[in-house]
Amino acid sequence: MGRGSSGHRSSPPAPQQPRTARSPRTAGETRQGRAPGGAVWHRVGRLWQEAVKFGAVGGAGLLVNLLVFNLVRHVTDLQVVRASVIATVVSICFNYLGLRHFTYRDRDKSGRTREMTLFLLFSAAGLVIENGVLYLATYGFGWDSPLQSNVFKFLGIGIATLFRFWSYRTWVFRTLPHGQAACGGTSLRTEPKRAGARAGR
Repeated sequence: MGRGSSGHRSSPPAPQQPRTARSPRTAGETRQGRAPGGAVWHRVGRLWQEAVKFGAVGGAGLLVNLLVFNLVRHVTDLQVVRASVIATVVSICFNYLGLRHFTYRDRDKSGRTREMTLFLLFSAAGLVIENGVLYLATYGFGWDSPLQSNVFKFLGIGIATLFRFWSYRTWVFRTLPHGQAACGGTSLRTEPKRAGARAGR
């Protein structure tokens, strides 16, 4: 009777398989694996924007350089290389204003004496590169017609511009620490936290 009245015995429930949770280390490794790629693209984007702004100022400086160069050649009896040096000096002054107040206006502005010294130093090196190409073409190969002078003047400017872009962004207009304002004041990263704390009060 005892066995008959019991009927079908109920089978014990199957043990549930424990859920496999992703360890914090694995999640951290995933985030770390993605971060470098995003950082690289961010740096490429910033470099591209900087190059475009530098090119805009450099393009305007190129027009100033060539205009002054041809003007000096037509109204004076100076030799071609001397006229080129005068034009280069005028364009250097123009470029500094454009770079300081447009391309690199968010860079460190605290050490103006150091900035001006390095700017003049690297600009002088660029002047030698730019006018060295013209000098070689004029006195080395005898290519001194107005068209040839402008072609090699333009070529010298192009080579010198590559040097100036590297030297200015690396040594002259220094990058501020991340999140710091250009005036050297409060860090931008801490401002949202302070605003949130005030709102919570």
